[in-house]
Amino acid sequence: MHRAYRDMKEANWKNSDKYFHARGNRDAAQRGAGGRWAARVISDAREWAQEQTGHGNEDAEADQRANRHGRNGGDPNVYRPKGLPKKY
Repeated sequence: MHRAYRDMKEANWKNSDKYFHARGNRDAAQRGAGGRWAARVISDAREWAQEQTGHGNEDAEADQRANRHGRNGGDPNVYRPKGLPKKY
């Protein structure tokens, strides 16, 4: 998850948030049950904190859909924005 977050910050690409949410959760879930659990806990805590502070809560459910998609083994590329460099 940290790698996806770092890549998202580095890419600084418009509309890429959902892609990196899905990718980070998928990568963590591929590490086994513990990774899947950690991805859920971290994602839920992040979205909860954003809702509490009023930052980004307008798309919290869309973020959670992308998180679940990745954790369930879905291809994060369904969220890939047009033109995002292939290195990501």
